[in-house]
Amino acid sequence: MFFDKKTIKWKLFFYYLLLFGIFTISIILYQHQREHHYRIGEIETNLNEYTELTNRYIGHNQIDKEKSYSKLDSLKILIPASKVRISVISLSGNVLYDNTIIDYKSMENHKERPEIIQALKEGFGENIRLSASTNEKYIYYAKTYPNYIIRAAFIYDTQIKAFLKVDTAFILFLVFLFIAFGFLLRYIANHIADSITKLKDFAVQIRRKGAININEDTRFPNDELGFISREIIQLYQQLRKTKTELMLEKEKLISHLFVLNEGVGFFSADKKPILNNSHFIFYINIISEETTTSIENLFLAEELSEVTRFIDQAISDNTTYQLNELPRIEYTLQKDKFHFHIQCIIFPDKSFEILISDQTQLMRRSIMKQQITSNISHELKTPISSVKGYLETVLNNPDLELSKQHYFIKKAYNQSERLTQLVNDISLLNKIEEYSELYVREKVQVIKAINEAIESFSDQIRQKSIQVECSIPEELIINANHSLIFSVFRNLMENSVNYAGDHITISITKYHEDNTFHYFSFSDNGPGVNEEHLSRLFERFYRVDSGRSRKEGGTGLGLAIVKNAIISFKGEISARKRKEGGLEFLFSLPR
Repeated sequence: MFFDKKTIKWKLFFYYLLLFGIFTISIILYQHQREHHYRIGEIETNLNEYTELTNRYIGHNQIDKEKSYSKLDSLKILIPASKVRISVISLSGNVLYDNTIIDYKSMENHKERPEIIQALKEGFGENIRLSASTNEKYIYYAKTYPNYIIRAAFIYDTQIKAFLKVDTAFILFLVFLFIAFGFLLRYIANHIADSITKLKDFAVQIRRKGAININEDTRFPNDELGFISREIIQLYQQLRKTKTELMLEKEKLISHLFVLNEGVGFFSADKKPILNNSHFIFYINIISEETTTSIENLFLAEELSEVTRFIDQAISDNTTYQLNELPRIEYTLQKDKFHFHIQCIIFPDKSFEILISDQTQLMRRSIMKQQITSNISHELKTPISSVKGYLETVLNNPDLELSKQHYFIKKAYNQSERLTQLVNDISLLNKIEEYSELYVREKVQVIKAINEAIESFSDQIRQKSIQVECSIPEELIINANHSLIFSVFRNLMENSVNYAGDHITISITKYHEDNTFHYFSFSDNGPGVNEEHLSRLFERFYRVDSGRSRKEGGTGLGLAIVKNAIISFKGEISARKRKEGGLEFLFSLPR
């Protein structure tokens, strides 16, 4: 809030001054610490020379070997006790000699002294502290040798303190530089702020006047800000041009919307209409059975309650949607003799689009196609009736051997049963493709549908010594249609029972789930199929072996039914060879 009332000139000066102040203080602190360490190092160098001199003296006179450390008193001539305190301490901390203490043998153990601890760890140690023995403050330096530690120390007196004191001339010099740079920074801040002020005035002119030319009275400095300002002018002119082009494209889009056969409506996040065409109004009036001039009333129509609930949930959700995963819904609505396909998509800003397509003619054509298929089925049943009639004649012919009569009758009857199954499969497949949206969605217990499919082939499973392993939990429920789910597992079971061989194991598992689907695996450990057949297994009447379906009694439509049933629930299915041998189907069903 404080800075909001200040000009950019003052802000720049303050920030520059603050940054340079921090820099100056950092340099002062660094130099102070550096010089202090340097002077400490010089003192430690001098003390190290005394420890080395003492060590050479001990070695030369074999003092350590003879344990006659009292001979070190001779060093007082070279190293007066008033100048330097010399101590020899064993590695266990006992004081072997001290040139300032007469009764040094009675001194307490020094192993816990800070400089001794550091010397034992690192080879040398230093510390500034008050001596417990002399009650004077020393600057200590201890150095570890093979059999002992030699410690040298200066009295921390006024002379040492003066030596360690940092020179203030450098600090005064930096303070002077800080003041001088303050004036320079103020000049720089004024210069930059003037350019920014001119840029602000130029922006105000653009807002008030709209288009503005660079040749007007406003001039910019010949620097980076001036360059930026001129670039802003060019960008602004380009934006105006682009805006004009976009307006033209918008007019084209609006014109296109009004010639579409679909009804299109765009709405804001608060359900306010943005843009719609005449077909949208027309279709809404048909669906709601009310003539209305307010598009907003469509969200009150009972017939559109499903899409309204979807919109309300998506708008109230705080999830941020990406362009490749925008929430959408689509379904078919039947109203009297009309069939409408309704789609809705929610955009990242929570605005949305509703698209209504009149599919009445498509549905009529679909019905006609269904009738044609039914006629085909009827034509297939005709030869079946003929075959059965012929067989009845054969059975009544006494001249034909009984064994041959029975043989041909059985063959003909099996063929008629196969044709009947073929007709049923064609009819089921046609219903799934053309009327999948008319199948009632319900809560389906998956394990129940699987058990029914297993029961359908109980005799073959027992005869072929087939083992079925199912790990689907009983509480697993999906939103589908029980009849179609049963058909999916029945045809997969039939495929394995008929073509995978004897003594196989059929495995049914759920291996994954997400917010939308459950993912299932149906596999057997039979011989499987070659890689080139996998992509065509779901084609109608496709046979891996030309005589395979007829020999085993299949119609060639089972896997096509499976695929179309799963697709009708917006799921997916694929087939692959198992590494352990056999064939595996992976598919998804809605939660």
